[in-house]
Amino acid sequence: MILGLYSRNDALLDSTRLVSMLDRMEKASCKLRRVAETTDLQGIDMLLSIGGDGTFLSASKCVGGSGVPILGINLGRLGFLSEYSPEEACEALLSGKYELEERRLVKTSVEGTILDDAKGFWPYSLNEVCVHRTGAAILGIEVSIDGARLPVYWADGLLVATSSGSTAYSLSAGGPICSPDSRVLIVAPVAPHNLNVRPLVVPDSARISISLRSRDSAVQLSMDNRELLIAPDATLEVEVAQFSLNRVRLGRSNFFKALTTKLFWGEDIRNGEDR
Repeated sequence: MILGLYSRNDALLDSTRLVSMLDRMEKASCKLRRVAETTDLQGIDMLLSIGGDGTFLSASKCVGGSGVPILGINLGRLGFLSEYSPEEACEALLSGKYELEERRLVKTSVEGTILDDAKGFWPYSLNEVCVHRTGAAILGIEVSIDGARLPVYWADGLLVATSSGSTAYSLSAGGPICSPDSRVLIVAPVAPHNLNVRPLVVPDSARISISLRSRDSAVQLSMDNRELLIAPDATLEVEVAQFSLNRVRLGRSNFFKALTTKLFWGEDIRNGEDR
């Protein structure tokens, strides 16, 4: 097996735990290759994303539509995408006890002017796509879902999240928690100035159109951990991508257990006897 190694922090590659894991993999006849975002992944069987969820999101851009699966290795910080320790990953890879799960991505098409250098623009997101005001003026956001118009959102911004992204920015914006295998999209305003709007869950077959009303000279567009500026008269089309990302899962990972251990969901002194 040929394993690609991707990390945004080279210091992590020198950690004792990771070095020990990689030594064991090499002794088991695995070949290791360092990978960057511009690396051709031909011949690589699996990409190891070494870091937190932000690193995993960058690794998803690196993989693109190649189909190369990603295994997220976390060295101690909170992570839902990158949740496994080097020791867990090593044992699973050597024993073959792992599975692949599909994670849906969304594609964002921009009609209008991109104010930043768009040469490296990659329109896909694993967690979410978001528009956000850049100045003091509130942002008016017009949304249509499969041609049906919603009332205008007046807010700091608006995001469209996948089920994978329900525990990321969407959660902070008051969006619902969705299991990663749910085939839905979440439309959630960011700091809305309307008291009667709530996040909306729609099927991931929906096509979402977004246009903007802004007195500022630019609007921020973010896709996962990538940002650029667009003209305020630009329009967006958001839909599920034509390919999915293959995420490596070790055994039968329990999403709901992860909620309680990572986010302390339902933490209550009265629940102590049930654990």
